Amino acid sequence: MDRLFGAHDPAEAARVAHSTAAALLSRVAEDPDAATVDRLVEFTRRHGIDDLAELWSQAPARSLPGALWRLYLVQLMIHDDPQTSALLYERGRVEIHSVDPVVAGAPVPAGPDELVALIDRILRGVFEGDFAVALERAAAFCRVQASGSTHLADDYEGTEPERATTLTRRALRLSTFAGDLSGCAALWRLDALS
Repeated sequence: MDRLFGAHDPAEAARVAHSTAAALLSRVAEDPDAATVDRLVEFTRRHGIDDLAELWSQAPARSLPGALWRLYLVQLMIHDDPQTSALLYERGRVEIHSVDPVVAGAPVPAGPDELVALIDRILRGVFEGDFAVALERAAAFCRVQASGSTHLADDYEGTEPERATTLTRRALRLSTFAGDLSGCAALWRLDALS
């Protein structure tokens, strides 16, 4: 790993990012035992996958490591601030006019603990379910959060413009993630996500 992170060869870094992402998914696919999935999910919850995520962060958005990077960031966002995530999700759920809240699968209402459990279930689905479905659920979650962030930004625009700007940026980032994750799901179904 030291050699890889110290290397400045973008082609080598891209190769390693793609091979580690593929190896991670194939390891669980070869042994879909619940205990294996539990260990992997628990490890990522406790320790993160920072070293691998650093490699994945440079991958194209619509690639296997790019998808895993975005899932990692969404999980990190929720675990780091579940209260804000719950506030944004609930506001988005009320405001959005689509099936995204149903696809995401959060209970109604969804508090901080429920959202942490939801993202952990979505992550578990990456390893023991249909990868494309897990990506679509994460994309739907991001769209609901983006909706909530946009509506809260509108609420703050007149009184706290800096907070409104921060929320608007968050909504844009989440909307972009949603599009990337949906695109990755479509590519996965075509056996074209690498």
